[in-house]
Amino acid sequence: MEELNGWLDVVWPYIMDVIFAIVLLVIGWIVANWLKRKIRKKGDVSPHLDETLTRLFAKIAKALVMAVVVMAILGRFGVQTASLVAILGALGLAVGMAWQGVLADFAAGIMILVMRPFTVGDSVDIGGTSGNVEEVGLVLTKINTFDNVAIFVPNSNVWGNNIKNMSVNDKRRVDMVIGFGYDDDIDHAKETIRQILSEDDRILEDPAPQIAVSELGGSSVNLNVRPWTTKENYWSLKHDLIERIKKRFDEEGLNFPYPSQDVYVYNQDDE
Repeated sequence: MEELNGWLDVVWPYIMDVIFAIVLLVIGWIVANWLKRKIRKKGDVSPHLDETLTRLFAKIAKALVMAVVVMAILGRFGVQTASLVAILGALGLAVGMAWQGVLADFAAGIMILVMRPFTVGDSVDIGGTSGNVEEVGLVLTKINTFDNVAIFVPNSNVWGNNIKNMSVNDKRRVDMVIGFGYDDDIDHAKETIRQILSEDDRILEDPAPQIAVSELGGSSVNLNVRPWTTKENYWSLKHDLIERIKKRFDEEGLNFPYPSQDVYVYNQDDE
């Protein structure tokens, strides 16, 4: 009996440590999951928080809580947590040096998700890559080009370039340059285009369309034609206007000049 009591005196502190560790793990797990759900719920009701970013913050919060729990348990068992933290810090530094590019993409992904220069579904032009945003990840952004080719752009390239978003504003201006011959009347050309614009319901009255001479070119007088429309009608309106202007100019006898070259051949024998 005395041997049993002696054995219990030796083992009992370890049993208490194990019980403490189990209880702390359970409590930590409950708190971590509660915090994760709380952050996710906050992100769901807030229009300013991206879903991907909310999930990331929720996972980080859970990981931090569990890390504190593990450190507390290790300290209970006599592990030198300060040394462990130093080792993990050195390991993290080494990984960071090796993954500089990935970490740069990750940091840029965080900035994109926070600042939100575009969202999924927007039409964008980023560093010469144009298309619709299909997915915004933490490392890559997926863009489907207008001819349906998937392009995966590293987020550091996205954040480091000018971002042109064609979907932010509800209105867009259709810019066209229409040239006609020097022998044609300017007022006639402008009035013809003005009639075409007035016949299309997709063109907005405010702002009013602009028709103005922009250049006296080498072979044509060029007009800037700038009607406004909704972003949904931009491409269809532009294509239709180009076709209708060409047909109406033909009906009105207005010419579309094109570069030409006259070649004169002299026969020396005739001289």
